Amino acid sequence: MPAPTPFPYSLSMVLPAFNEEENIVEAARQCLEFSTKRFRAAEVIVVDDGSKDDTARVVTELAREWPQLKLISFPQNRGYGAAIAEGFRAATSDLVFFTDADLQFDVRELADLVPLLAQADAVMGFRVYRYDSVLRCILSWVYNRLVRVLFRVKVRDVDCSFKLFTRKVVDRLHLESTDFFIDTEMVARTRRLGFRIVEKGVRHYPRKHGHTTVRASHIPKTLWTVARMWWRIQFGRMPQQPATNGTNAAR
Repeated sequence: MPAPTPFPYSLSMVLPAFNEEENIVEAARQCLEFSTKRFRAAEVIVVDDGSKDDTARVVTELAREWPQLKLISFPQNRGYGAAIAEGFRAATSDLVFFTDADLQFDVRELADLVPLLAQADAVMGFRVYRYDSVLRCILSWVYNRLVRVLFRVKVRDVDCSFKLFTRKVVDRLHLESTDFFIDTEMVARTRRLGFRIVEKGVRHYPRKHGHTTVRASHIPKTLWTVARMWWRIQFGRMPQQPATNGTNAAR
């Protein structure tokens, strides 16, 4: 069977990582093998968020084999959202994608999202089945409905870490969140700026190694962040001029 024709875009894949030494090599390698075969050009950006383990060291070793692999390393933990935002700022490609480094998604499913850009500016994945704890699934269900009402977004799984954006969206997002609200901010700002969003179901897998850093104790802080960002996104001054970083828009 002949190999698929590469997509006519360049792609930046952003992987935020915090204490993921057991997962990051396999996650980065999967991204590299997929993206370099399926896209005109590709880069994989790992953002080490002040890990206390050997995440940065093993990525540095892998980069000797793969020049498309880039490492951004924070000296201290700055937060999940800060890691993603930094990766987006460093991205130089037509398309920018992000997912987590915990191997709970199959990055090859990104090939099913790209064709949807013919009718959209951003594609949001949603988990067709979640391999998370019952408590986390319940909290996510409540949170998604709160977000849909407050931010008037019709995305069913706002915190799914499988999102694809065109360059023109990335250049205008100007992300501020430093925590897990980053997913909601991405969706809310994309909608607020008038870009077109579509959704695509993706499979979700159990975590192989490590553990999640999301806790029920984060709820009060999350609710405060939701209230603060709702005001800024709905009534704050939105940037009008795109940034100059990166290449031309994909579309």
